[in-house]
Amino acid sequence: MNGCSFSLEPFSPGGPGPRVEVTGNLRRHANNLTICYDLRGQLAALAIPAPADLPARRHGLWEETCFELFLGVRNLLQYWEFNLSPGGHWNVYRFAAYRQGMQEETAFAALPFGVRRRGDSVRLTLELDLAKIVPAGRALEVGIAAVLKLAGGGVSYWALTHNGPQADFHRRDSFIVQL
Repeated sequence: MNGCSFSLEPFSPGGPGPRVEVTGNLRRHANNLTICYDLRGQLAALAIPAPADLPARRHGLWEETCFELFLGVRNLLQYWEFNLSPGGHWNVYRFAAYRQGMQEETAFAALPFGVRRRGDSVRLTLELDLAKIVPAGRALEVGIAAVLKLAGGGVSYWALTHNGPQADFHRRDSFIVQL
């Protein structure tokens, strides 16, 4: 088993963002991956989707508060983007290369993730069977990110690292966790 704890940093060229923190942990055991995001702080400053009656695959989740996971197989251009809404909606996209060939990943009919809300925190945990998309034993490069929609409008972008002049979670040089 291998993994790590993480703390996301805001991309804030326009000044300070909301007074929150996004932390968590990521673990891989064989071809199973578990990621847990913890959002804590002044959550009233954020627009967090209410729990959905029927969570489903949805497009455009990155336009709202959303946790994101990017997976690439080492030495391949192809990668996947997982979008997880604290409201329960989700989607997975496959890309042939940097922002090219975006398609819904049909290997997943559902994503097994849970959301727990408390006064000043939201915890989202995803357990993922990598065998649906990654051959056993292949080394992964992982990017972890979040989009936080502000209650007053606008968004704040959070990631492990921000390597360009704009917030861009798709940059392969931001997939800095090796599993």
